[in-house]
Amino acid sequence: MNERPQWLKWAIELQALAQAGLEYGHDKFDLERYERIRDIAAEIMARHTDLPMDKVRDLFCNESGYQTPKLETRAAIFQGEKILLVQESDGLWALPGGWADVDITVGENTVKEVREEAGLEVTADLVIALQDQHRHNRPVNAYGVCKVLVLCSLVGGSFQPNLETLDSGWFALDELPPLATGKITEEQIRLCFDAYHAEHWTTLLD
Repeated sequence: MNERPQWLKWAIELQALAQAGLEYGHDKFDLERYERIRDIAAEIMARHTDLPMDKVRDLFCNESGYQTPKLETRAAIFQGEKILLVQESDGLWALPGGWADVDITVGENTVKEVREEAGLEVTADLVIALQDQHRHNRPVNAYGVCKVLVLCSLVGGSFQPNLETLDSGWFALDELPPLATGKITEEQIRLCFDAYHAEHWTTLLD
């Protein structure tokens, strides 16, 4: 597991403080200071990542209210000793998943993402882990992300052409294709295999 680099901790904390100040502050001079703190946080993020400043501002400085992480679900579906992966538009592979929609539950979102990206019907059975993405995945995002790894059971269906993925396939742990490591890593897939084989699994929490 990777620890967040110190510069990232500082940038995220500065952004969160600035956003809270902009939401709850009233003095116009304080609001100017909070805007500047937010700008500094964005500059730190842009300096240490490959993201252009405009992109960082769009991702890092576009919300109001108390700062909270975004929620992402990833589905672990097995067929024998193989796990389902979908091929992203860049040719890399990941567990099916994506951002959680605001109007459905985590379980419902997991099922929806599998249907959209892989054409399969599944049930969401068990939360394998709740992970801080910055501790496990690279490159880093310009915002906090809570990744929910969910063990699912296959009900039926087959891959259907769609706008999000190019293909899908079943892979053994020792034959994984090139992974989209910002979304899933070999270590995270190995964790899914461990949960799949466990008689009793306790959800892991960062």
